[in-house]
Amino acid sequence: MRADAQRNHQRILQAADEVFAEHGPQASTEEVARRAGVAIGTVFRHFPAKADLLRALMKRLLQQLTDDAGALVAHGDPNTALLEFFTQLVERTAANRSVVGLLASEGIEVPITGAVGSLTDVVQQLLQRGQRAGAIRAEIRVDEVMALLVSACQGALHGGWKPELRQRTLAIMFAGLTTAGEPA
Repeated sequence: MRADAQRNHQRILQAADEVFAEHGPQASTEEVARRAGVAIGTVFRHFPAKADLLRALMKRLLQQLTDDAGALVAHGDPNTALLEFFTQLVERTAANRSVVGLLASEGIEVPITGAVGSLTDVVQQLLQRGQRAGAIRAEIRVDEVMALLVSACQGALHGGWKPELRQRTLAIMFAGLTTAGEPA
Protein backbone atom coordinates (compact mmCIF):
# COMPACT_ATOMS: atom_id res chain seq x y z
CA MET A 1 0.00 0.00 0.00
CA ARG A 2 1.30 3.44 -0.92
CA ALA A 3 2.31 5.75 1.90
CA ASP A 4 -0.61 8.16 1.34
CA ALA A 5 -3.07 5.26 1.14
CA GLN A 6 -1.63 3.84 4.37
CA ARG A 7 -2.01 7.23 6.07
CA ASN A 8 -5.62 7.46 4.88
CA HIS A 9 -6.27 3.92 6.12
CA GLN A 10 -4.97 4.79 9.58
CA ARG A 11 -6.85 8.12 9.68
CA ILE A 12 -10.07 6.35 8.75
CA LEU A 13 -9.60 3.76 11.50
CA GLN A 14 -8.82 6.47 14.06
CA ALA A 15 -11.84 8.52 13.02
CA ALA A 16 -14.05 5.41 13.09
CA ASP A 17 -12.91 4.67 16.64
CA GLU A 18 -13.98 8.14 17.72
CA VAL A 19 -17.24 8.23 15.76
CA PHE A 20 -18.44 4.81 16.96
CA ALA A 21 -17.50 5.65 20.54
CA GLU A 22 -19.50 8.88 20.36
CA HIS A 23 -22.50 7.83 18.29
CA GLY A 24 -22.76 4.07 18.82
CA PRO A 25 -24.63 1.97 16.27
CA GLN A 26 -26.07 5.09 14.58
CA ALA A 27 -22.59 6.21 13.52
CA SER A 28 -22.33 6.86 9.82
CA THR A 29 -19.51 6.23 7.42
CA GLU A 30 -20.07 9.77 6.14
CA GLU A 31 -19.14 11.11 9.59
CA VAL A 32 -16.10 8.81 9.64
CA ALA A 33 -15.00 10.25 6.27
CA ARG A 34 -15.57 13.84 7.44
CA ARG A 35 -13.60 13.25 10.64
CA ALA A 36 -10.77 11.51 8.77
CA GLY A 37 -10.59 14.38 6.29
CA VAL A 38 -11.20 12.13 3.29
CA ALA A 39 -13.97 11.67 0.74
CA ILE A 40 -16.59 9.00 1.36
CA GLY A 41 -15.28 7.18 -1.72
CA THR A 42 -11.90 6.86 -0.01
CA VAL A 43 -13.55 5.20 2.98
CA PHE A 44 -15.34 2.75 0.69
CA ARG A 45 -12.16 2.01 -1.27
CA HIS A 46 -10.52 0.91 1.97
CA PHE A 47 -13.65 -0.61 3.54
CA PRO A 48 -16.32 -1.50 0.96
CA ALA A 49 -18.95 -2.06 3.66
CA LYS A 50 -19.50 -0.90 7.22
CA ALA A 51 -18.91 -4.51 8.30
CA ASP A 52 -15.40 -4.36 6.79
CA LEU A 53 -14.65 -1.23 8.79
CA LEU A 54 -15.93 -2.86 11.99
CA ARG A 55 -13.83 -5.98 11.33
CA ALA A 56 -10.74 -3.83 10.82
CA LEU A 57 -11.42 -1.97 14.07
CA MET A 58 -11.75 -5.25 15.98
CA LYS A 59 -8.56 -6.68 14.46
CA ARG A 60 -6.75 -3.46 15.34
CA LEU A 61 -8.08 -3.62 18.90
CA LEU A 62 -6.86 -7.20 19.30
CA GLN A 63 -3.45 -6.23 17.96
CA GLN A 64 -3.29 -3.29 20.38
CA LEU A 65 -4.17 -5.61 23.27
CA THR A 66 -1.49 -8.08 22.22
CA ASP A 67 1.02 -5.21 21.95
CA ASP A 68 -0.01 -3.93 25.40
CA ALA A 69 0.50 -7.37 26.91
CA GLY A 70 3.83 -7.75 25.10
CA ALA A 71 5.01 -4.42 26.51
CA LEU A 72 4.09 -5.60 30.00
CA VAL A 73 5.99 -8.85 29.43
CA ALA A 74 9.05 -6.88 28.34
CA HIS A 75 8.93 -3.97 30.78
CA GLY A 76 6.24 -4.55 33.40
CA ASP A 77 6.71 -5.49 37.02
CA PRO A 78 6.18 -9.29 37.19
CA ASN A 79 4.30 -8.81 40.46
CA THR A 80 1.61 -6.64 38.86
CA ALA A 81 1.84 -6.98 35.06
CA LEU A 82 -0.95 -9.56 34.68
CA LEU A 83 -3.27 -7.48 36.84
CA GLU A 84 -2.38 -4.32 34.89
CA PHE A 85 -3.24 -6.15 31.69
CA PHE A 86 -6.61 -7.23 33.10
CA THR A 87 -7.38 -3.62 33.96
CA GLN A 88 -6.24 -2.30 30.56
CA LEU A 89 -8.26 -4.95 28.72
CA VAL A 90 -11.46 -4.26 30.64
CA GLU A 91 -11.13 -0.49 30.23
CA ARG A 92 -10.36 -0.78 26.52
CA THR A 93 -13.31 -3.13 26.05
CA ALA A 94 -15.62 -0.68 27.81
CA ALA A 95 -14.30 2.13 25.62
CA ASN A 96 -14.94 0.06 22.47
CA ARG A 97 -18.36 -1.19 23.57
CA SER A 98 -20.10 0.25 20.49
CA VAL A 99 -17.88 -1.51 17.96
CA VAL A 100 -18.01 -4.86 19.74
CA GLY A 101 -21.77 -4.54 20.23
CA LEU A 102 -22.31 -3.70 16.57
CA LEU A 103 -20.30 -6.71 15.47
CA ALA A 104 -22.41 -8.96 17.67
CA SER A 105 -25.78 -7.39 16.83
CA GLU A 106 -25.11 -7.49 13.11
CA GLY A 107 -23.81 -11.05 13.25
CA ILE A 108 -20.52 -9.93 11.71
CA GLU A 109 -17.83 -12.54 12.16
CA VAL A 110 -14.24 -11.48 12.63
CA PRO A 111 -11.54 -14.03 11.78
CA ILE A 112 -9.57 -13.64 15.00
CA THR A 113 -8.17 -17.10 15.63
CA GLY A 114 -4.56 -16.03 15.06
CA ALA A 115 -4.99 -12.85 17.07
CA VAL A 116 -6.54 -14.70 20.01
CA GLY A 117 -3.74 -17.27 19.86
CA SER A 118 -1.14 -14.50 20.01
CA LEU A 119 -2.98 -12.85 22.89
CA THR A 120 -3.14 -16.16 24.77
CA ASP A 121 0.60 -16.60 24.28
CA VAL A 122 1.46 -13.26 25.84
CA VAL A 123 -1.06 -13.75 28.66
CA GLN A 124 0.67 -17.09 29.35
CA GLN A 125 3.97 -15.21 29.63
CA LEU A 126 2.45 -12.65 32.01
CA LEU A 127 0.99 -15.46 34.10
CA GLN A 128 4.27 -17.37 34.29
CA ARG A 129 6.23 -14.23 35.20
CA GLY A 130 3.77 -13.46 37.98
CA GLN A 131 3.95 -17.03 39.25
CA ARG A 132 7.76 -17.05 39.22
CA ALA A 133 7.71 -13.79 41.18
CA GLY A 134 5.40 -15.40 43.72
CA ALA A 135 2.62 -12.86 43.14
CA ILE A 136 0.20 -15.13 41.25
CA ARG A 137 -0.99 -18.43 42.68
CA ALA A 138 0.98 -21.36 41.21
CA GLU A 139 -2.08 -23.49 40.41
CA ILE A 140 -3.67 -20.89 38.13
CA ARG A 141 -3.72 -21.99 34.47
CA VAL A 142 -3.78 -19.83 31.35
CA ASP A 143 -7.17 -21.22 30.25
CA GLU A 144 -8.60 -20.06 33.57
CA VAL A 145 -7.07 -16.62 33.12
CA MET A 146 -8.47 -16.37 29.59
CA ALA A 147 -11.93 -17.38 30.86
CA LEU A 148 -11.73 -14.65 33.52
CA LEU A 149 -10.63 -12.13 30.89
CA VAL A 150 -13.58 -13.05 28.66
CA SER A 151 -15.97 -12.78 31.60
CA ALA A 152 -14.60 -9.41 32.64
CA CYS A 153 -14.87 -8.16 29.06
CA GLN A 154 -18.46 -9.37 28.78
CA GLY A 155 -19.25 -7.39 31.91
CA ALA A 156 -17.50 -4.33 30.51
CA LEU A 157 -19.64 -4.58 27.37
CA HIS A 158 -22.81 -4.42 29.45
CA GLY A 159 -23.90 -0.80 29.64
CA GLY A 160 -24.70 -0.98 33.34
CA TRP A 161 -21.11 -1.80 34.34
CA LYS A 162 -19.96 1.56 35.62
CA PRO A 163 -16.27 2.20 36.38
CA GLU A 164 -16.68 1.56 40.12
CA LEU A 165 -18.36 -1.82 39.45
CA ARG A 166 -15.57 -2.75 37.01
CA GLN A 167 -12.99 -1.87 39.67
CA ARG A 168 -14.75 -3.89 42.38
CA THR A 169 -15.20 -6.88 40.09
CA LEU A 170 -11.54 -6.79 39.10
CA ALA A 171 -10.55 -6.60 42.78
CA ILE A 172 -12.53 -9.80 43.44
CA MET A 173 -10.83 -11.53 40.49
CA PHE A 174 -7.42 -10.31 41.61
CA ALA A 175 -8.01 -11.66 45.11
CA GLY A 176 -8.53 -15.10 43.60
CA LEU A 177 -5.49 -14.88 41.34
CA THR A 178 -2.90 -13.48 43.71
CA THR A 179 -1.01 -14.97 46.63
CA ALA A 180 -1.74 -11.94 48.83
CA GLY A 181 -3.58 -13.10 51.90
CA GLU A 182 -2.66 -16.77 51.45
CA PRO A 183 -1.16 -18.51 54.49
CA ALA A 184 2.64 -18.64 54.33
